[in-house]
Amino acid sequence: MWLNVHSQYSLRYGTMDIQTIVDTACKLGITKLVLTDINNSTGCMEFIRKCRERQIEPVIGIEFRKNDELKYIGIAKNKEGMRELNKFLSYHNISATELPERPPAFENAYVIYAFNNRPEILAANEYVGIRHSELNRLFGKRYAHLNDKLVVLHSVTFAGKIEYRLHEYLRAIDHNTLLTKVGADQRCRPDEHFVSATEIAAQFEQYPFILHNTVELLANCSTLEYTFGKLNKKTFTGTKKDDVALLQKLALEGLAYRYGKENKEALKRIRHELKVIEELDFCAYFLITWDFIRYSMGRGYYHVGRGSGANSIVAYCLRITDVDPIYLDLYFERFLNSKRTSPPDFDVDYSWDEREDVQDYIFKRYGEEHTALLGTMTTFKARSTIREIGKVLGLPKAEIDSFSDPARADNDNSNPMFRKITEVLKLLEDMPNQRSIHAGGVLISEESIYYYTALDMPPKGMPTVQWDMYEAELIGLDKFDVLSQRGIGHIREAVEIILKNRKIKVDVHDVKTFVVDEKVNEQLKSGDTIGCFYIESPAMRQLLKKLRCADYRTLVAASSIIRPGVASSGMMGNYIFYFHHPDKVEYLHPVMKEQLKETYGVMVYQEDVIKVCMHYAGMDGSDADILRRGMSGKYRSRVEFDKLVEKFHNGAKALDRPEPTTKEVWRQVSSFAGYSFSKAHSASFAVESYQSLLLKTYYPKEFMVAVLNNYGGFYSRWLYVHELQKAGATVHLPCVNESEAKVCIKGDQAYLGFIGMQGLEQKFIELIPAERGARGKFNGLEDFICRTSITLEQCLILIRAGAFRFTGHTKKELLWEVHNYLGQKSKKLEGMELFNVPVKSYQYPDLPDDLIENAYQELEILGFTISIPMTELLKTGFRGEVMASELMGCIGKTVKMVGEYVCDKTVHTKNNKTMWFGTFLDKDGQFFDTTHFPNSAPRYPFRGKGCYLILGKVVEDFGYPSIEVVRFAKLPIVPNPILS
Repeated sequence: MWLNVHSQYSLRYGTMDIQTIVDTACKLGITKLVLTDINNSTGCMEFIRKCRERQIEPVIGIEFRKNDELKYIGIAKNKEGMRELNKFLSYHNISATELPERPPAFENAYVIYAFNNRPEILAANEYVGIRHSELNRLFGKRYAHLNDKLVVLHSVTFAGKIEYRLHEYLRAIDHNTLLTKVGADQRCRPDEHFVSATEIAAQFEQYPFILHNTVELLANCSTLEYTFGKLNKKTFTGTKKDDVALLQKLALEGLAYRYGKENKEALKRIRHELKVIEELDFCAYFLITWDFIRYSMGRGYYHVGRGSGANSIVAYCLRITDVDPIYLDLYFERFLNSKRTSPPDFDVDYSWDEREDVQDYIFKRYGEEHTALLGTMTTFKARSTIREIGKVLGLPKAEIDSFSDPARADNDNSNPMFRKITEVLKLLEDMPNQRSIHAGGVLISEESIYYYTALDMPPKGMPTVQWDMYEAELIGLDKFDVLSQRGIGHIREAVEIILKNRKIKVDVHDVKTFVVDEKVNEQLKSGDTIGCFYIESPAMRQLLKKLRCADYRTLVAASSIIRPGVASSGMMGNYIFYFHHPDKVEYLHPVMKEQLKETYGVMVYQEDVIKVCMHYAGMDGSDADILRRGMSGKYRSRVEFDKLVEKFHNGAKALDRPEPTTKEVWRQVSSFAGYSFSKAHSASFAVESYQSLLLKTYYPKEFMVAVLNNYGGFYSRWLYVHELQKAGATVHLPCVNESEAKVCIKGDQAYLGFIGMQGLEQKFIELIPAERGARGKFNGLEDFICRTSITLEQCLILIRAGAFRFTGHTKKELLWEVHNYLGQKSKKLEGMELFNVPVKSYQYPDLPDDLIENAYQELEILGFTISIPMTELLKTGFRGEVMASELMGCIGKTVKMVGEYVCDKTVHTKNNKTMWFGTFLDKDGQFFDTTHFPNSAPRYPFRGKGCYLILGKVVEDFGYPSIEVVRFAKLPIVPNPILS
């Protein structure tokens, strides 16, 4: 009887989650019902699983709506019918076309129209749904021809009166209107909730044929064909036998490339891994990953393979990763083992501007029926939801702001409106709000993807499934993570610029050579790592200096202990201390010394947990990894987890380990496993860090240009310009005769690009260098205007930025001149001149430029100054008692410094107080760091970019000095001459 049930996945419409729908149906004795969410099939697979758990027979379909109007409901007779419905909806989502008034003739799906929106003639698979409230329309009317086509339409949208009100809030939020203005046609009927089968039968007792038609329709529908698990593309070559042979061939070829043909240890490990990969049926997964990486390398793209897949020597030999698992003693079982229930995954990073082409290759290689991007589901979150609720209630912005401010909201419990909003928030919070796109997951299915989902087309995206990674895992589809990051763009473009500017070809994949390069490691030890992937943040640069990090292994460890969980647990402090005092390490047991000597007795990685479980308690690698996952909350069953804990203790006892020692080992293992970081992840990050560090060490100017052209990293753009100057480049303001769209460098002369100039339109960013390339440099302002047909407003931006310095005229003279040409013309001059007309010359009055005025214009247009340092704009001539380079000689002293603000980080302490960490540059351009404790932070807050006067005590931690701030104030700058 229930042909039209909505869940929360009918976004901003339905109020019940799938579990609630199934539980309610079970309580009412309902044995069969149809989930038909509005314009999506997000919940269908979940619905099938949940119904089967409660012995309810699930049927699935889709309700098709145009805006708020119900057009028709599609109900799948079988699995093939769901594919038809999903494909139909997907076509209209992807092509951005409206749903037709009538759907195509589905062969395996029923179509139900609303009684008041039915066609005159119905096809064999088409029916008309009639609600109890519409039965009176049958009295005295000639509807005998519909007797075989009428079915019960009792829609279900909410659970009770409170949820009906919640539904009204959802509809108001969806329409961005006041709650009181939600029309009847925009919300569901007040009776759209579950009732018993008995009540339905009573409502339609005068029309038994309608009940009969409904029961018969449902009887013809089934989802028994759906099975879950291992739904990925099963083979790469076409047969599993050929997949095994190809994977073995590629692995052995890679062995020769990575290790040489005679490395017996590597060969033994490869054979072990190949056996596990074949047994677990993951040959195709490896080969598909190898295939798109082969494609990308053929296109000259750089990639970084990371994730737990870096534990695999087969992945290393296939060049999926650049991490040597033998050198780092990585455990394959961390990636793949016979007892692991969750799918493994490779995270493959590409440059931000190359990833899309790789995805496009995958789509074309495996076809649109089998390939889609992974989706995500965003939910209603507290602060933003409070704003939404406040808006639909018609509250003024100031009141909404007060309710959404956590610090103020605690004091508003006595406010009736606040209490009302809070009650609605409790119901809305974590309810699905919008479908979105996963960061990089790609799915490749053996069967048509349309059996399991309809597809969306996000803006600037590719076809995307309507559920998330957790649902994909439950269904049995393993994702391929094809991700993007700007760090790879830095590396790729730096190599290109070095070749162009210095005629030197750099091989950034020769990892084994440059990780032992003395000059590179000295750069690492110095902490001079601005622009380098993962190691440029203030915290990471401090850690590198404290560790005096000068080798790959230490960097791998640093990349792990910098993670929030490890750092806050005290493990980071312990590691640094024992790094400097290895003689003071006290190992719990000789096995702990044997396994953790590399990390001074501190468990730094997830793999350390596995090693301890294996070598101290005698567990096998598979059980050890399951135990590790269980300790971080990822166990399938508590009973199974408890058995593994018992196995750990029994194994230790069987090996005659002392019981008190075993208890302490277990305490350390269990407390650490929840926040530990994979060594394979750290090693992958460290490889990329070394690649960027190699380029920064030997080619700092070209590297920093590449960083700027890929939109920087951790810091603001001005700091990378500062680093480019430190590297020895002369940095010029944009110039119409020298600059490209992006930053360019010729020898030691770097020119800022047109990108980044506030207000300059994209068409002129592209046109100026293109016109110069086609017809030569511009002779002057008039020639430039004629050849580009630029508008006055756009030309003023270029003049004020100093882009016409080559003319020899001051900015004020040029401003005078441009108004002569364009002052009366708001529209651009159309067309090019047929002949080059000699440029006219004028006699200008004396109009000198002002250095301070120029600096203000640079701040406005670029966001930073080039002509003079920011410190030269200060009203005061004081630049600090000491410089950053002198701080180690001032430990324990109170000093006064002047610093240009770089960045800050806010930290909330355990007792709910706030403290800050700041990073600054002194007048010499050297970094120093500050700590602002809760007793000083509220009184002396940060006030954005600029220069600050800082009074504080110099302290030192493992050889790294910093300032504990006592007083702190932003310094005023001289006024803009134009305004004074």
